[in-house]
Amino acid sequence: MIRFFCILFFFITGIAKAQLSDFGNVDFRKADSVANHYKGESLKNLPLLSYNLTNSLPSQVEKFRAIYTWVSTNIENDYWGYVKNKQKRKQFQNDSLALRNWNKSYLPKVAEKLIKEQKTLCTGYAFLIKELADISDIKCEIVNGYGKTASSNMDEENSIPNHSWNVVELDNKWYLCDATWSSGFFDVDKNEFVSEYNDGYFLAEPKLFIKNHYPLDKKWMLLENKPTLSQFLNAPLIYKYAFNYQLIPVEPQKMKIEIGKNETISFLFEAPDSLNPEAIQLELGSGSSKYSKKPIINRTKEGFLELKYTFEKLGHYDVHIKIDNKYLVTYTVRVRRKTK
Repeated sequence: MIRFFCILFFFITGIAKAQLSDFGNVDFRKADSVANHYKGESLKNLPLLSYNLTNSLPSQVEKFRAIYTWVSTNIENDYWGYVKNKQKRKQFQNDSLALRNWNKSYLPKVAEKLIKEQKTLCTGYAFLIKELADISDIKCEIVNGYGKTASSNMDEENSIPNHSWNVVELDNKWYLCDATWSSGFFDVDKNEFVSEYNDGYFLAEPKLFIKNHYPLDKKWMLLENKPTLSQFLNAPLIYKYAFNYQLIPVEPQKMKIEIGKNETISFLFEAPDSLNPEAIQLELGSGSSKYSKKPIINRTKEGFLELKYTFEKLGHYDVHIKIDNKYLVTYTVRVRRKTK
């Protein structure tokens, strides 16, 4: 099964770090229930939809939660629109005038499809979140930049901005969210969108969000220590389930690792104390073969979760960190002969 996400980019022209834990005392069940009650509602009257989603809820964060949940569970990702746009952007990447004309002609079609069919690309999700929030007097912005997935294949020589998401201001702090990646995925084998809501991208932890989202305007990282684009592109691959378990890679900082035979790699992660180390799995992939391995796992004195594994055979390996057979993080390791 291959999972693809949208790729479309609009050029739309003293931040405090925050995350979902700031609202640990808020029960979102009512907001989610409201969103579910209005499932399938039309987009032809956005003020009415925004009112219906928010009017009965007491706080801004609950109002925004209802909006976010509704968008993430009612809008389908337009995969074939993504394919068409990706091809055109690649075709015009060295011709700024042609690219601008393509965007100008294509964007109205994207908006029309969103309203009529409730299908869109990432910018459509971000636009809709912002519109519904603005109507409810919730300050929200669209953020444009790079989104890194297993299928994006970005590197330093071949990368263009390819994703859009949102920031929202709640209680005088800015928060990150991505309704596109919360909504589900497109199953190419079955030629259908699979709705699979993921709560991990709602008011996400900035230190984790930056692992697969890099904004063009760096202030929207919501971080004091801002990585460079090169560091972002070369970092390990992070999957959506890392957000559910709040597993944040610390070391190694690069995805591609080279070591000598019989050398040991130490993988360090920030992880909540509630995460059971015994649940963590290490999978090595080499060619078409996959092997489950048992790493040495402990907590360091600094509080990091540490996984150690010794590579005893030469070769190239995909190293996957998993929990309950769900992929969280991937590195690649080349094991070579030791040189004197």
